[in-house]
Amino acid sequence: MILTIDVGNTETVLGVFPAAPTGKEGEPLLSWRLATDRGRTADELALLVRGFLADSRLAGKRAERAVIASVVPVLDRVWGGVCATLSIDTRFLTAEASGRLPLTIDVDDPFEVGADRLANTLAIADRGRNAVVVDLGTATTFDCIAANGVFLGGVIAPGPLAGMERLAQAASRLMQVDVAPPASVVGRNTIACLRSGVFFSVVDAIDGIVRRILAEWQPESPLIVGTGGLVGHIAPHCETIDAIEPHLTLRGLAIAARHLF
Repeated sequence: MILTIDVGNTETVLGVFPAAPTGKEGEPLLSWRLATDRGRTADELALLVRGFLADSRLAGKRAERAVIASVVPVLDRVWGGVCATLSIDTRFLTAEASGRLPLTIDVDDPFEVGADRLANTLAIADRGRNAVVVDLGTATTFDCIAANGVFLGGVIAPGPLAGMERLAQAASRLMQVDVAPPASVVGRNTIACLRSGVFFSVVDAIDGIVRRILAEWQPESPLIVGTGGLVGHIAPHCETIDAIEPHLTLRGLAIAARHLF
């Protein structure tokens, strides 16, 4: 099996895929989410990952290779240590390694592009369509990917949770609420007002930015894909998103495994 690890600022997502040398990567067999804790040691994380991989649904399958996408450099050595402890051969998806991958990074400084955005590009590139990937994480990123696998840049905006946390910090009488669909747009109490404002400001921002991207780029038959931890809550309410694929980044890492080993 291939173990894929997407280390984000807020959450770390892991998934396992069957080895697919012919390029038939689909959904992960299983996936897990962990809070990204910069204080955890490799031994602690190895214990957790060993428990995940011992799941009876994997029927004794063993993870032999791992690909890691990390936007938290301080944890790179930790996760490398986790895989070493578990005797898993490991590669990191980086801009430096992109020359071995079926993608092109067409931006001012390719080394600034996050590993998660490279994984998204790989996952979309084999579809042969121009696409915008909306990734809802700590930041909301909009990745513009040409049909021939070229990453053209995009947009980085504050993520839904980051915006809510900042509002709660700045306004002492406003509490933090979950990012979830409200019962109505017009709230009749403070919590309901906050829920509506937070949720629809995110939805409308996504639709607005996607429309601006398409107006400027003018791609032929674009596909708009939503991914990330909150995509299931938010994307169904967005008019511009065509498809919801929560594991898109993990799938891109599984594709990277075909080229990095």
